[in-house]
Amino acid sequence: MTRIDFHHGASDKVQAACRLIGQLHAEGRKVLVHAPAEDLAVQVDRMLWVQPATSFVPHCRAGDALAPETPVIIGNSLDEAAGHDVLVNLGGDLPPGFSRFDRLVEVVGTDEADRGPARERFRHYRDRGYAIAVHDLSKA
Repeated sequence: MTRIDFHHGASDKVQAACRLIGQLHAEGRKVLVHAPAEDLAVQVDRMLWVQPATSFVPHCRAGDALAPETPVIIGNSLDEAAGHDVLVNLGGDLPPGFSRFDRLVEVVGTDEADRGPARERFRHYRDRGYAIAVHDLSKA
């Protein structure tokens, strides 16, 4: 069953996500970043070039010729997830097909527009018996 981690209280959602993606990459995980809006995908792509500051996270956008060989893919569809075991959801909706990943990481900001849908996703996962680990980023 998919392991789910909720990281909530992020003052900067993209920065927090990139930090987590860097940690996942350091663990040797293959990550698909679900960024359904183009501007969000661009922000993540740019941020991964500079964060984490002490290392490089090899990444590219879905559809790039190097995508099959790249450990971190940024896309708006879960169909590009060949061989990726972790899904980082930056969208506001329940990611379809999330259960085929070993791990799902939800990153939630501080604004109510982000928190409300996140609560619905949390309830969905909990009501279906998924084990959920909760991490408060506001205390970090």
